[in-house]
Amino acid sequence: MPDIAFAKPVLPRSGTLVLPLPEAETAGSSGSGLPWSGLAAEADAATGGALSRGLEAAGFKGRKGQSTTLWAPGGNLAKVIAIGLGKSADLTATAAEAAGGSMIPALAQDREATIAADSLTPSLAASLAMGALLRSWRFDRYRTKEKEEDKPKLERLAFATAETTAAKQAFSPMRAVADGVFLTRELVSEPPNVLHPVEFADRCKALEKLGVEVEILGPKEMKRLGFGALLGVAQGSAVEPRMVVMQWKGAPKSKKPAKPLAFIGKGVTFDTGGISIKPAGGMEDMKWDMAGAGTVVGLMAALAGRKAKADVVGLIGLVENMPSGTAQRPGDVVKSYSGQTIEVINTDAEGRLVLADVLWYCQERFEPRCMIDLATLTGAIIVALGHEHAGLFSNDDALAQRILAAANLTGEGAWRMPLGEAYDKAIRSDIADMKNVGGRPAGAVTAAQFIQRFINTKHGPMPWAHLDIAGTAWTNKDHPTIPKGATAYGVRLLDRLVADWDEA
Repeated sequence: MPDIAFAKPVLPRSGTLVLPLPEAETAGSSGSGLPWSGLAAEADAATGGALSRGLEAAGFKGRKGQSTTLWAPGGNLAKVIAIGLGKSADLTATAAEAAGGSMIPALAQDREATIAADSLTPSLAASLAMGALLRSWRFDRYRTKEKEEDKPKLERLAFATAETTAAKQAFSPMRAVADGVFLTRELVSEPPNVLHPVEFADRCKALEKLGVEVEILGPKEMKRLGFGALLGVAQGSAVEPRMVVMQWKGAPKSKKPAKPLAFIGKGVTFDTGGISIKPAGGMEDMKWDMAGAGTVVGLMAALAGRKAKADVVGLIGLVENMPSGTAQRPGDVVKSYSGQTIEVINTDAEGRLVLADVLWYCQERFEPRCMIDLATLTGAIIVALGHEHAGLFSNDDALAQRILAAANLTGEGAWRMPLGEAYDKAIRSDIADMKNVGGRPAGAVTAAQFIQRFINTKHGPMPWAHLDIAGTAWTNKDHPTIPKGATAYGVRLLDRLVADWDEA
């Protein structure tokens, strides 16, 4: 990934210049229709007007998502890349990030580039840099024979702005959040033979360098606690399960102690479906069935990296769901940590069993202000919402609104789905307190209803939300700030939630 720098707006003597330009609203002095100013106007003058003429000939209007590359336009510049920002009045942080990310493919073979961000506010210049950084991430750990010409060469991006100090200050917490995003993407991208539950838990220890308290529970501790639901999922694998508890204590000491915010992640490092085995086609994708846990780890890294002034706990349940002679069978009944019994109808509905024990443990130990769980839980949510929104289920309207507000601000879409007694009836069991599936109709909803049965209200109402991220955890195509692969959905959304809730 390239180094990000902020420098005074000086026209580069050579190399590549990127011009983020707003949409033509009034005719500029060049006659191209673009509002040339600052470094962009200086570059146009240095090339004898070649930039404005070239962009006019290419039909570049500065529209959102539009880009044009001009080669050797003069002034010793190797190339100039124009990136459309859209209408100035509509330029939000999210739009600036998208523009920043869209320049990266065109810069892949450049060593460095200067970006003329002097017409933007310091915060928007920082957002432009954030977008470029997010898009430049690449997972190439296992590539050994990649051709040199196929490797990205970008080493440095210099964002030219008159207010360098302010831009650096705005970018600093963004950089910490980006590091959390990259950690999540890395975890989700790892192959399942490498990132099994034990290895995943061990990697969480690296958060201690950031000041996060990390505690790892193995099968002996979980058996002693009575984690029958989680251990039932894990019993078919040769790899032991783990639960990881992470605590970030960043609230000011002078502030009255408040109960922490709690985030819980499903961490099935590979999901074969168990005895209810999945079809072979596409099963390799089940390496990212731990994306909910990956998001929680990335979130904790982001909060600690930017020194968030909040108390937050993150818990992840890590298992591998495998078929074997010791695997859980359809028809088994397990006793959860809560004391409730579950008839296992389908061993491929395992994530909710993992969450059941971890959620109850979180409430018993921390009595948090609220709990938000993330899980690649159901294919049904993809049928309902596609890959544009995560499914949001909640027992608390205020919490749901907080999540939706953060989703809108970060561009990580969420859509609220229903809960209700009629759906709850679908998971009634004839021989146990409940069964783990409710049939094909409303599969994502009945899964959420199952999880809601493990929201403990004995200490009073517990605001809870469930994010089904099965459709948003992975992408099969490039997006402006997300390359193909792991998205790290939820890291930025929940970081924003914490910031607006506890740090505003």
